[in-house]
Amino acid sequence: MNKDLVTVARVDSDRDREDALQVLRSVYIDEKAWAPTNDELLPETDLGNDGLSWFLARVDNRPVGAVRVLYDLPLDLYEDYGIKVLDPSIDVKRFLTENRIAEVGRFAVCSEERGHFLVAVALVRAVATETIARGFTHFITDVFEGEPNSPYEFHTRVLGFEPVAFHDHGELQASYRRITMLLDLRRAYDRMKSRRSWLARQIFAAWDDDMHRIAAGATA
Repeated sequence: MNKDLVTVARVDSDRDREDALQVLRSVYIDEKAWAPTNDELLPETDLGNDGLSWFLARVDNRPVGAVRVLYDLPLDLYEDYGIKVLDPSIDVKRFLTENRIAEVGRFAVCSEERGHFLVAVALVRAVATETIARGFTHFITDVFEGEPNSPYEFHTRVLGFEPVAFHDHGELQASYRRITMLLDLRRAYDRMKSRRSWLARQIFAAWDDDMHRIAAGATA
């Protein structure tokens, strides 16, 4: 697949929302049955909400991938999930409030496009670029333990996420246990820069000097 055919844009219009819902529906409703309705996947109120971003990936103008980033963490909701930390000495609530942490979720790629790695990479690039530009220091996300399409290995080995907790319940109606993972953006940037990998070149392709300076100082 030619990389020039993959485009990613923010979901800012009703048309974009419908295209993103097409992807989310195919994955979370039709394939996995983890959500009962479209409204729970991407509510209309998400459009124009500065507290979050949705991104949509297209190939030849076909919607094939979507992802959501929350900039205002739902701390009360995290408590309702009954999170159990792997290191009991960590004060999770304090850490969440003292750092600028963005939650990445609803990452979905249509089943027929999962073999095209560039779709996922393009979504990662869009999410990383906007989140770091906003001055955030960490990503937090959940992956499903034992789920066939779980990105656990990619998250840990390639991106550098570290498991910090687990919980049994979340927004989606999945039976798998959730593993909560954290990524220090400064460390991830330094590691990718030093390795000069293909993935790093893809992520940094459109970054200017200002963007690299922001990423290099993403944590105190």
